[in-house]
Amino acid sequence: MITNIDFRPVTLIIGWLLLVLSGGMILPLVVDLYVGNPDWQVFAIAGGLGVFIGGALVLTSRAANLAFSLRQAFLVTNLAWLCLPAFAALPLWLAGLSYTDAFFEAMSGITTTGATVMTGLDLAPPGLLLWRSVLQWLGGLGIIIMALTILPMLRVGGMQMFRVEAFEAQEKILPRATQLAGALVGLYIGLTFLTAFLLWLAGMSGFDSTAHAMTTIATGGYSTRDASVGAFDNVWVDVIITCGMITGGIPFLLLLQALRGQGGRLVRDTQVHWYIGSLAVFILLVAWWLWAYDGFEFGTALRYAAFNVTSVMTGTGYATADFNAWTGFPVAALFCLMFVGGCAGSTTCAIKIFRFQILYETARVQIKRLLQPHGVFIPYFNHRPIQAGVAEAVMGFFFLYLLSCAFLAMALGLMGLDLVTAVSGAVTAISNVGPGLGDTIGPAGNFAPLPDAAKWLLAFGMLLGRLELYTVLVLLLPRFWRD
Repeated sequence: MITNIDFRPVTLIIGWLLLVLSGGMILPLVVDLYVGNPDWQVFAIAGGLGVFIGGALVLTSRAANLAFSLRQAFLVTNLAWLCLPAFAALPLWLAGLSYTDAFFEAMSGITTTGATVMTGLDLAPPGLLLWRSVLQWLGGLGIIIMALTILPMLRVGGMQMFRVEAFEAQEKILPRATQLAGALVGLYIGLTFLTAFLLWLAGMSGFDSTAHAMTTIATGGYSTRDASVGAFDNVWVDVIITCGMITGGIPFLLLLQALRGQGGRLVRDTQVHWYIGSLAVFILLVAWWLWAYDGFEFGTALRYAAFNVTSVMTGTGYATADFNAWTGFPVAALFCLMFVGGCAGSTTCAIKIFRFQILYETARVQIKRLLQPHGVFIPYFNHRPIQAGVAEAVMGFFFLYLLSCAFLAMALGLMGLDLVTAVSGAVTAISNVGPGLGDTIGPAGNFAPLPDAAKWLLAFGMLLGRLELYTVLVLLLPRFWRD
């Protein structure tokens, strides 16, 4: 029997999100009007349509009870991340892209993947460039809220560990959940303005600094240049964006606590230790290789290594060099880092650091039990015992993650893509990184030459990775739809 699901709370949330996204179109509309670009009309048409549809959904669902059931939470999460890119693609489509390319670009933007099919960005209308940045900025904010509210409730891949911490934080920092959300939004906006101001001081134009600040804090990676951040060739720009990407990979709840005088939590958090430590180790290793084997000056090698390692590990997708042309170890290291990501509760993507910590603790305990079969050993995360069932959930997530990458790579291979493009394309899509490896989709190329069917598959991979796999795949089970 098909379950009787009340869709009104779902459509109410979707309606409000469409209204927010339509409001976001005001910025590129105003910019295009200011410079006299006729593309302002595409934002007016799409924005008006979004206000009409979103308003209709809100008005017809406003009497709904917002006490979400588990099934409604799964539905609203999936539908939100499907409907928003479908609607966000309209300005790109009206501006001349095919709908396949427009949807790919919009999905890549909202999921903060950063993979692009657009070329000629240096000469593109400013409204379209700003719209891409707005999509990533809104997507990054949505990811933070989702990681603190929905994913812990859905118990996806070990995220249930953060449910208690989030509720405790709400009680200790601010009295109400709405105030917490408001404070997080304020922090997100503040970091964006700070990054934009610093980039402007470093020599970027006001437009470029704003667009890159939005995609830096969101760890999205959309640039206003075909050559990405490398087009500016500015050391201070590289340093500021590197610091911004690192900040985007730290749990925003801990950043908020630090601003409110509880910086000790940030300093003591083992997830942050692993995150910063991993970055430091790989930056130094890649810099050493570029200096010792690829002929770079050490300062230049450190600059390129710091930027591109941070960009790939956090899933931002910026580039200051064609790292696909580097030899040996750096390319292999960057490919492996595509799987890693940053901390839970940040704007980053991929597997995330906390899952590696849990696997390490589980393996350590198993080895001790082999040596002392009658001993009692307890795995810990962040100085606390790991909850029952979390280790199994994380191991299941790892298996499903690798299996999804393998199936997507094989599907891309069936479409005629070469091995490097298929494998790195699958990994970069599911990990929401952006550029892959190879001449076609590497940092010096883009995804435009791929067949349309491959773009739809990769867009699905972006959605799958952004929603932590289980959130999407559970809808494919017949049991989900039955009482």
